[in-house]
Amino acid sequence: MKTKKIILIAVVVVVVVGAGIWLFAGSPAKHKVTYATATVSKGDISNSVTATGTIEPVTEVEVGTQVSGIIDKIHVDYNSVVTKGQLIAEMDRITLQSELASQQATYDGAKAEYEYQKKNYERSKGLHEKSLISDTDFEQALYNYQKAKSSYDSSKASLAKAERNLSYATITSPIDGVVISRDVEAGQTVASGFETPTLFTIAADLTQMQVVADVDEADIGGIIEGQRASFTVDAYPNDVFEGIVTQIRLGDASSTSNTSSTSTVVTYEVVISAPNPDLKLKPRLTANVTIYILDKKDVLSVPNKALRFTPEKPLIGKNDIVKDCEGEHKLWTREGTTFTAHPVEVGISNGISTEIISGIPEGTKVVTEATIGVMPGENMGPEGNMENGGERSPFMPGPPGSKKKK
Repeated sequence: MKTKKIILIAVVVVVVVGAGIWLFAGSPAKHKVTYATATVSKGDISNSVTATGTIEPVTEVEVGTQVSGIIDKIHVDYNSVVTKGQLIAEMDRITLQSELASQQATYDGAKAEYEYQKKNYERSKGLHEKSLISDTDFEQALYNYQKAKSSYDSSKASLAKAERNLSYATITSPIDGVVISRDVEAGQTVASGFETPTLFTIAADLTQMQVVADVDEADIGGIIEGQRASFTVDAYPNDVFEGIVTQIRLGDASSTSNTSSTSTVVTYEVVISAPNPDLKLKPRLTANVTIYILDKKDVLSVPNKALRFTPEKPLIGKNDIVKDCEGEHKLWTREGTTFTAHPVEVGISNGISTEIISGIPEGTKVVTEATIGVMPGENMGPEGNMENGGERSPFMPGPPGSKKKK
């Protein structure tokens, strides 16, 4: 009986060990290659540059004065709508009128002296021609006449200047527009020296604005006039405004230096149109701009990874058929176990999708990538080959006991 028990226990141990070896060393492991596909379809492809800019009126005029004096009256305020030639301010005229009167008196005296010396010169000239007066007397008459004429011309110019200065006391709008800035108050003294003081700033048409954006030197090479742009402002975070690049100001480059390093950032001003029919955009708002340097609408496109896919081991099985072709760029389709290459002509790319110009029709499903997975239930061959003809990835660890015997 003891012998039978020992034999029975030994048989049970052998069965258990065998089952363990079968489960852990030789258990079926199912490896399957999954192919991801994408459909050749129409869409938009764009690549963009971002920048920060400022909303500005297209036409903006600073109104100043060329004479010094006291502001007597102001007839407009912020947001006032004005027309060309409209009176917007007046300066005190007393000093200017006094200067004009003084210049007028000087002019009258110079004119009388000029007319007298002219007649005297003409008489002396006639007498000299008849040799009735000496050369000295004639030359003296000529000198007096020329001196009087010079004084007369000078006084005439001074009178014209005094008249013009008096006209400057009346300040009018040079354009039709809206007053967006008023920098003076009634009774304030303005001094016109080397720089004309600004009294008002008038914008011509607030329904047509522009964005002046600072574009980094690394991005300026891809920007040309006519490109589409969009921008947002913090005042209306849910609104996206559209515009067109209208100007690249090559002469307005600016640079900023980082004080903690030797790096310098150079930017160029790019002007973008900003239609403003509802007057949402206010002058001096900060705009976050996106300029589309590549922008095509409704073109055939595929993901970039579809152009990088190549059907080769370990991504295909032994029984798979590969029909290759010549061409720099290829897309692959798969029907059953057959991979077919299609040579295509490509266009622009934004790093995610690429335009397909020709070579494959819309709606075609192309392979983009292959993924090797492991599932229990499929027996492995001696070298890790799958029963369905595929191979496991060489980078995946094999199950115990699957190594080659040396």
